[in-house]
Amino acid sequence: MDLGIKGRIALISGADSGMGKETARLLLEAGAKVAITDQAGGSLDDAAADLTSLGDVIAVTGDVTKPDEVKAIWEQVREKLGEPDIYVNSAGVTGATGDFLEVDDEGWQQTLDINLMGAVRMCREAIPAMRQKGWGRIVLLASEDAVQPYVEELAYCASKAGILSLAKGLSKAYGGDNVLVNTVSPAFIATPMTDKMMRKRAEERGESFDEAIASFLDEERPGMELKRRGRAEEVAAAIVFLCSERSSFINGAGLRVDSGSVFTIAT
Repeated sequence: MDLGIKGRIALISGADSGMGKETARLLLEAGAKVAITDQAGGSLDDAAADLTSLGDVIAVTGDVTKPDEVKAIWEQVREKLGEPDIYVNSAGVTGATGDFLEVDDEGWQQTLDINLMGAVRMCREAIPAMRQKGWGRIVLLASEDAVQPYVEELAYCASKAGILSLAKGLSKAYGGDNVLVNTVSPAFIATPMTDKMMRKRAEERGESFDEAIASFLDEERPGMELKRRGRAEEVAAAIVFLCSERSSFINGAGLRVDSGSVFTIAT
């Protein structure tokens, strides 16, 4: 299927691995020019090296919690590739976890600053030029946790609920300018973030890594009907469709990529 985005310019945050990197891969395969960004000190350069054979891709380091670095990210992309037509917000962390009464203000603020305010800062940079051109696609990664919060991850859940509200509001504010804003909500995808969660679970319970995944699915995510972790490329396919010309009548939507997960609250 021709997605109608050949030559379009895309910027993806949180793209040194996992869903962000796979989104970059599919956008490149669709003919877009792609900038990937993430914090310094990670695997961003390795990701760019892995993707470079697919098309025009650049790597730009920056921290979405720092306004001056956010501006610098966009300035570098504009200079090297041009003004982005597409922005995908994949930057995020699990953040502060544990009993609600034991998570302090700093834990909440750090989680919200990356997951929610990072998206706010990046969208401020993305939208003006998209409005001027009369064409733009923004996809913000939310989570199943945004609507079915888990009690040990409330800061994360609240930040992702904020993402849903932010995207809906932006879609109403700028949809008339053909700047279409949507969300994708994955559930338990095989990424470095969930790998870390499962290694911790395995250590705490004296299980193997695979046993930790199986017990987590049984006990914490029983509504996931496919009984496995999702793959990053399965989420990326949904994201890239929403970035395309084929999604020209989809605005303010929330697409769940969660194997049919139902509302459950872990206790």
